[in-house]
Amino acid sequence: MAKRKRLSAANPAFLVPSDDITPNGPFAAPALPPIAGVAGDASATAALEELSRSVAEQRAAGMMVLELDLAQLDLDHLVRDRVAMAEDDMQPLMQSLSARGQQTPIEVMALGAGRYGLISGWRRSQALMRLARETGETRFKTVLALIRRPQDAPAAYQAMVEENEIRVALSHYERARIVVKSVEQGVFETEKKALQELFATASRSKRSKIGSFITVVRALDGALQFPAALGERLGLSLSKMLEDNNGFTTQLRTRLIAQLTDDAAAEKALIEREIQSLNIELDTKNLESSSATDLRSKTPEVLVTPTSQGRKVALGVRLLNHPCGDLVLTGPGLTPEFRAALRSWLKTLT
Repeated sequence: MAKRKRLSAANPAFLVPSDDITPNGPFAAPALPPIAGVAGDASATAALEELSRSVAEQRAAGMMVLELDLAQLDLDHLVRDRVAMAEDDMQPLMQSLSARGQQTPIEVMALGAGRYGLISGWRRSQALMRLARETGETRFKTVLALIRRPQDAPAAYQAMVEENEIRVALSHYERARIVVKSVEQGVFETEKKALQELFATASRSKRSKIGSFITVVRALDGALQFPAALGERLGLSLSKMLEDNNGFTTQLRTRLIAQLTDDAAAEKALIEREIQSLNIELDTKNLESSSATDLRSKTPEVLVTPTSQGRKVALGVRLLNHPCGDLVLTGPGLTPEFRAALRSWLKTLT
């Protein structure tokens, strides 16, 4: 029977790992050809380029929310349709931003050189700027934004109008003003085109009212201190008065600028007084014109015939009541002396 050989303990030196020893044999890592390394690097580069391209496309398409410095925004890139920012509306927005942060991104368009033109989100941007000034906190110095690519300027204006129509109750004056300003900026060729494009979803009646307010905007923009508070009924009446009376525009602008009012109610009262004053003036002119026409239409017999029906008031003088309400004295007794005495008596009545 063969004798078994006793195993000895392993040499400890062989158990120490060494970075200088390269494994050989069946467990050694296979050597890679150089072309494999080049292919791997090219594949990684292509994947990175594809990822970068995808990110850029999503960013440009408005599918990625960006964090922009507020200093990068051009808030006046578009002529804003809102002409007033009520403090009662601003305070709740600032409190919400302070407590919960910005929940809805604004919309901007790239202008180049790191600048972005604001399309929608003017109130949110203003609120963040005020919070940054008042608190000094860094979190209020940036704004979340989506980049939009309007095909042209009209699309940008439409986006702004649509957002404000949904979020806030614009007045007819503000709606009419953006129509006028968009034409002045060369965005639309005519006010009719601007009205149809910007308020395409509005009813025909609503567009008609906005169109009437365009007259008010052209005549009084800059003179009114509280234009957004101009109600529909007063605005439509004012529009008609401005259209029908050429001199009324200058007169009302002068009064509005000269008599600075403290609030919207005072300005409204001033406008109503001016309209009422003009109505009285027009009524007086119409009455005088009507009376003159009635007088010319009277037959000579009524005016001069001594035998016409009427009440005798003096020797040779009769008093006739005309259907229009006039009192007519007629007869041979209307001597110069009688006329002078009548005038003297009438003066004692005034």
